[in-house]
Amino acid sequence: MFPAKNPPTDSMKKFQRLSEEGVGTGLRWWAEIFLVLIFYTFYSAIRNQFGSTSVSSSEALDNAESIIDLEDSLGLFFELEVQDFFIDWHWFIQFWNLFYGTFHFVVTAFALIWIYRKFPVLYPRWRTSFLCTTGLALVGFSLFPLMPPRLLTDCGQYGACIATWPFIDTVTDIGGLWSFDSGTMQKVSNQYAAMPSLHFAWASWCTLALWPTLKSHWARGLIAVYPIATLFAVIVTGNHYWIDAVGGLIVLAVGIWLGRLIADGWHKWNLRHFG
Repeated sequence: MFPAKNPPTDSMKKFQRLSEEGVGTGLRWWAEIFLVLIFYTFYSAIRNQFGSTSVSSSEALDNAESIIDLEDSLGLFFELEVQDFFIDWHWFIQFWNLFYGTFHFVVTAFALIWIYRKFPVLYPRWRTSFLCTTGLALVGFSLFPLMPPRLLTDCGQYGACIATWPFIDTVTDIGGLWSFDSGTMQKVSNQYAAMPSLHFAWASWCTLALWPTLKSHWARGLIAVYPIATLFAVIVTGNHYWIDAVGGLIVLAVGIWLGRLIADGWHKWNLRHFG
């Protein structure tokens, strides 16, 4: 006798229903690329328009001191200790500089492409939640401009030039693919876009989106530790406080809820008018 098949789970039934209803069909790769690029272009323009060029360094420093005081009151202001412990391992720091500057985009792009190609039924929800999360981060950047740790000791236009918390800008002092302190980068990037941490929000989004689609244990293990590695990267490079990651989780949670609401609403509208 053949062993009885496992009964379909609720998620499997929902997946089948969405597939039968045509969710994920009619997608065009060029349209999706165009949508994401246009959205990110507008996002970058808005982020930088209301960023470090329009915010005083004193306001960004005040917010940084508030974050440090909060972490210190919790007994959890450890970012400087983490960086101090590893700062003399130049090859190690260079790797995390590379990780910080590239994985943020590469892994996220892979997740979007993987789900689009392999699991188109899941794609509309995850794509929309990704866009909503990214858009919501703008609210934090505009309402709470935050000087990152690496700028506390910086004596340039956007730094505080104080020695109270001697963080190091690892990309500038140790090396990486690029530096946020170059004249060009300072003009085109928001130096105070630290709260929430979009690096951590995107990394967590990748884990949630990819986990159900991966079968091998090693692949699931890698994607599970990816947000943890990202959190370490943003701290050891002096780009974020750990509370920024909490902010990232908040915008991600709202982004997933809003993204599903929009994607499901669009699907139901299509069913009513074209189904």
